[in-house]
Formats: sequence, C-alpha cells, structure tokens
Amino acid sequence: MFARNGDVEIAYEDLGGAGGDPLLLVMGLGASRFWWPPGFSHALVGAGFHVVAYDHRDAGESSRLPETSVRNPFVALAGGGRPVYSSEDMTDDAVAVLDALGWDSAHLFGHSMGGLLAQRIALRRPGRVRSLTSSGALPSDVGRLQMLRYLRFGTVFRLARMRFPEGHDGDVAAGVALARAIASPGYPFDEPAARAMAERELAACGVSGIRDNRAQSRQIGVTWSGGRLAGLRVPALVLHGEDDQIGRPAAGRATARAIRDSTLVVLAGVGHDLPSGVWPRVAREVRAVADRAGPRVEGCSPVNRSSPGPHSWGIRTLVSGKRGSPPGGG
Repeated sequence: MFARNGDVEIAYEDLGGAGGDPLLLVMGLGASRFWWPPGFSHALVGAGFHVVAYDHRDAGESSRLPETSVRNPFVALAGGGRPVYSSEDMTDDAVAVLDALGWDSAHLFGHSMGGLLAQRIALRRPGRVRSLTSSGALPSDVGRLQMLRYLRFGTVFRLARMRFPEGHDGDVAAGVALARAIASPGYPFDEPAARAMAERELAACGVSGIRDNRAQSRQIGVTWSGGRLAGLRVPALVLHGEDDQIGRPAAGRATARAIRDSTLVVLAGVGHDLPSGVWPRVAREVRAVADRAGPRVEGCSPVNRSSPGPHSWGIRTLVSGKRGSPPGGG
C-alpha cells in the first residue's frame, strides 16, 4: 500500500490489530519497515493497538529522491552539501500515511532517527498525534555541533569501516553484522531473526537500505525549522538503552527534560536495539502513555489525564536479566 505526499510515494503496511488504538511505527536511518521485529508488533497489538509501519522516503519501497554529490552520511551530518528535502517534508510523509489510513490522529512510536522524527511530527502536527514514544533517539532540539555530546562516534566509525561483498549474500551479511553491533549486551543476540529481516527487505525492495550511503546522506542531511520540545503538549515516553552503542543515555535524559509531560525509562542491559526480552514491558509502557492521552473526541485534541504541572517528568530503570544470559521474562 502507498500514500502520497506530492510526488513522493510512501509505502506502508498494516501489521494487525484492526479496531485497536492507532499506532504508527517510525523507523530509523536508512532502514525499511521490514526491520521491525514481527514479535514486537505482535506485542503492541496485544496491548490494544492497531499497528502500521511505513518506509521513509529514500528507504524500503518508498520513492527514491535524486542523487546528490554527497555519498558519505558523516559529511551530510556535518552540513556538507545542499539538502534535497527537509525534516518537515519527512514529517508530512508520516501525515500522508495517516490520511491514507483514514486516521485523524495516532499514537507514534519512533526508534533512533525515527524517534527524533516522531518528536518533530508531534511538534509540526500536534492535532494528529495522541501520544509520543521516542526510543533510542537524540532530542529534536539538538544542533549539529551539539550532537557530538550525545553520539558514540567510536561505534559509528567502526560500523562505517565494515566491508562486505556486493550482491545478495553481502547485503544479508551486512544487515546481520549491523544488528549484532547494536545488539543488547544483556540479552542473547538472535541471529536467525536478524537474517530473516534482512532477507525480507531484499525480497521486497531488491536493495539494502543499510548499505545505501547516498540515501542515508539525504535523510541525515535534512534541515529542521520547526518548534522546540518545550512546546510539545502530548504525553511522551522516552526509552533509552543503558548500553546504547550509538546514542548516550544522556540524549534520552535531555529529551525527557525538555518535554513537559514525559516519562524516561532507561532499559538496563539494552543497546541500540529492542531485544525480545523487553517487548512485553515496552508494550505496557506504550500502553500506559497512550492511556495518559485520554479519550479521543473526533475532530478534537485528546484530553490529557495526567494534568501535569508546569513541567512533569519521571525516570525509571527497567532491569534486564543477567548480562549474557536469557532475561527472566517480561
């Protein structure tokens, strides 16, 4: 299925739960919707959500934009080259999906770059967002230079140096290697699941978004001229892995501090992924923040049950199982 934002086609997929509360999954840099673990979407469906995932422009089955001279995401991140599109364009892609689904509004769950983008969707189109979950993401307010304090560049550079053969087998190997590099140290790595997601992406799209540096450069090089997180007025959940290999937990703390009605949950033993051992807990947390949004009246903003003061946020740590061993359940 496809939605349209001007000349751009945005691919999306219904993952189940029709009749539940609408929830849109917003993926990270370069990755397609096929990298959402099926078990995670099932956990969200079990928590009472109707779950839909989509591909950003320049990812998955969505439209690819014209090539530019910049083919290195680090150069684009530093501001090299002229942006092909804006972060506002990417937020409007998500809204186009809501329109195609006939959803007047939805809860958002974004991971990594998708978490940052979900923050911006809520800022740009507040009437279309019921609640926000930002996972493993930087705060939207951060500038390019400020990103330095939050990113773990050692991991980023190691990932950039990985080399694999061209072709299907190399694409799958690259996907599995990336998944392993950001996997949670407190939980066992599920290599067959990572391989299956890489295979699904290639079968559907014919290309690996993880290896498409030009597309990633276009995504990461976007500009943002919208509002700041202090102006966000929807209930928010901020998730961050205590052992995130890409973004420091300080990024999650900064995001939660900036949002008026937010809860920060630090996931012990978790890296830059969401391992199966935390899916039940994460689904319960997403359900809780959705319930804080209150009942939805057609054409109106949701009623916020939490009634926060001038600024309200809390922090909790969810403890994983013993490092290197299977966790003790949800």
